[in-house]
Amino acid sequence: MYTPSAFKDDDLQRQLDHIANTRLALLVSNGEQGLQASHVPLLLDPTAGAKGTLYGHLARGNKQWRDLESGAEVLLVFPGADAYVSPGYYPSKAQDPRTVPTWNYVSVHAWGAPQVIHSPDRLLDIVRRLSDHHEQGRARPWSVDDAPADYLEGMLKAIVGFAVPIERLQCSRKLSQNRSTIDHEGVRSGLAASADPLDNHLAALMQQP
Repeated sequence: MYTPSAFKDDDLQRQLDHIANTRLALLVSNGEQGLQASHVPLLLDPTAGAKGTLYGHLARGNKQWRDLESGAEVLLVFPGADAYVSPGYYPSKAQDPRTVPTWNYVSVHAWGAPQVIHSPDRLLDIVRRLSDHHEQGRARPWSVDDAPADYLEGMLKAIVGFAVPIERLQCSRKLSQNRSTIDHEGVRSGLAASADPLDNHLAALMQQP
């Protein structure tokens, strides 16, 4: 990921928080089938390994899991908020019209060698933990225990699990840090006043140190 120094963020905890709060990631692998990509929900265990370990599963019919079985490095992309930045947000444009549109965004990339999981007990643990994570906060959270045991057994046979110990992380936080203070505030104010919730979220990120 091309990341100019102004936008590079090496804060490990902030990277892990971003990963933990991303609802759907992109799993990219390269194998005999060429480049493959799947959109998958992932669970982060920050205590497993120096940078944490990611857990997820693929449908057994999705042949990408065979790429993972080789143990070759995979890329996991965790997109965040993004927003179009209009030159009209820059107060400095009144003195210098040499401005063009751009895009602000936050994204984290993770790399690691995957481990494929076929064990029914481990698969059940992954499904349970993923479900519990996304059900938390609901008035009546669903649990895997709500499903009939024989049905659940059949569903587990239809998936393949994986674990990816994180070996490398890269984070790009492109939040107008390369602009003057007045232009940075102009972008933040413009996004905060937008009717788009993603713009508003990015404006809030621009207030963080």
